[in-house]
Amino acid sequence: MTEHLLRVSSLHKHFGGIAATDDVNLAVKRGQVHAIIGPNGAGKTTLISQLSGQLKADSGDIEFRGRSIINDSAASRARQGLARSFQITSVVMQMNLLENVMLAVQGNSGHSFRFWAPVREDREMQEAAMASLAEVGLQDRAGLIAANVSHGEQRQLEVAMALAMKPRMLLLDEPMAGMGKEEGAMMVDILNRLKGDMTILLVEHDMDAVFSLADQLSVLVNGHIIATDTVDNIRGNHEVQKAYLGDGHA
Repeated sequence: MTEHLLRVSSLHKHFGGIAATDDVNLAVKRGQVHAIIGPNGAGKTTLISQLSGQLKADSGDIEFRGRSIINDSAASRARQGLARSFQITSVVMQMNLLENVMLAVQGNSGHSFRFWAPVREDREMQEAAMASLAEVGLQDRAGLIAANVSHGEQRQLEVAMALAMKPRMLLLDEPMAGMGKEEGAMMVDILNRLKGDMTILLVEHDMDAVFSLADQLSVLVNGHIIATDTVDNIRGNHEVQKAYLGDGHA
């Protein structure tokens, strides 16, 4: 079994004359949190979109679990265990939290959504959904309508929905975006609890969260990864300081 769950080789994506990803090479080890940082417009979301299959690469290769998935659809990649939280899942605001996670459980099991009404009474599916809610600390909020909970709890719900798909790897694109300090700290705690059991590729602007969570860190600038190393080594990298972090993180 390969040490790396995900391997990206020479990935390119252009929009007109702009290189959104420019010869990106990346390897993510099993059980680690690997963070991608970089300034706005660096190509981070474009990279995540190519990994999840929502955006087709111009060239290069993506290997997941030892096989190329470059030509696989987003749905196929999700079935193989590569889940993009916050985009592959979509909260239905009119439903309660439990029902939202049950939708993810149902989708992962391959059942048709046309039979949603009887599925709502499925005890096994309810228990699976509650287990995912418990993983993010929302089990006591299960009966609340999604539109009536806080932004932070909606983000936690999205993680629960992704976890309900039983992924081998989570792609998280700015999970702390729009959160207050307390909500952000709660999300960091959730992700820290998942560490080791779940491989996570994390894109995040909150550098305190990144430094707290990441085992490995890659810096993306102008579509190109300029450095990959441990958090401590990245913080001391002069090229990274100049390109992104600034003196305050030295």
